[in-house]
Amino acid sequence: MTMALATVWESDLAAAYAHCRDVAKTRARNFYYGLKLTPEPQRSAVYAIYAWMRVGDDLVDEGPDGDAKRERLAAFTAATNRALAGEDGARDGIGEPIMWAAFADAVERFSVRRSDIDAMLAGLREDLDHHGYETFDELKTYCGRVASSVGRVCVTIWGVRQGVSMERAMTLAERRGLAFQLTNILRDFAEDFDDGRVYLPEQSFEAAGLTPEQLRRWDDPEACIRFVEGQAAIARAEFDASAPLEDMINAACAPTLWAMTRIYSGILRKIEERPDRVVGQARIRLQSLHKAGIAMRALARSRRGEW
Repeated sequence: MTMALATVWESDLAAAYAHCRDVAKTRARNFYYGLKLTPEPQRSAVYAIYAWMRVGDDLVDEGPDGDAKRERLAAFTAATNRALAGEDGARDGIGEPIMWAAFADAVERFSVRRSDIDAMLAGLREDLDHHGYETFDELKTYCGRVASSVGRVCVTIWGVRQGVSMERAMTLAERRGLAFQLTNILRDFAEDFDDGRVYLPEQSFEAAGLTPEQLRRWDDPEACIRFVEGQAAIARAEFDASAPLEDMINAACAPTLWAMTRIYSGILRKIEERPDRVVGQARIRLQSLHKAGIAMRALARSRRGEW
């Protein structure tokens, strides 16, 4: 460990976590309302993981495409490896130096599996070289890397109740992550399409007699509605199948999962009610007051001892 990093690590770790909290508050529009319900030290640990993920996502999403972006992602991966080895993650100027201290501390403190970190990194590389997916199984693999891995990390940090099988909780966390990501993909269809990306499987379009271009233009409303409803039903089934997870999570952290799920389920509900929203001008979202209300209900349920 370098002297500079040791100084941050030993004397300013609280500031490092505060920085990650600010990143989550500013950037995690949907997750933050649930995350702030998490007790410490789990709350700060999840903020740190989110801040690290945010740096990686921004490297992939922003700036010119091509070799320069690949080089930056490779530098991010190398910085991650150094940070987790107790070295200076910020040496190449990737991310805020203070973020790396909190990230490495959170991973070590909660024994976050390296395989889950590696899965997230693989998801970033896949996004960078995105060429679409032919089958749902291919899409599911991608979702496993970018979302189910996050679910596993959260369960690792939150913990489970006494007598609960961690293996079973991890399996349900994977399905909850898949539900979240499928909702994201539907919500962002128009934006992604306009950026040259289509995540929904080619076989699903073929079965519906549609092309992504036709869906984007909403050429055949009845066919488009059936298609979106079918994709939404897949996401809804994953929400339903993973419902038992909320009774498995450490009771102190259960309000977080409950609130985050209600927010994402609410976004999916908007799509189910009006499938044409996926090609609309307005971003599909819940209003801030609605999300705050969900957080307040989660907190009230916690105080009543419902978890």
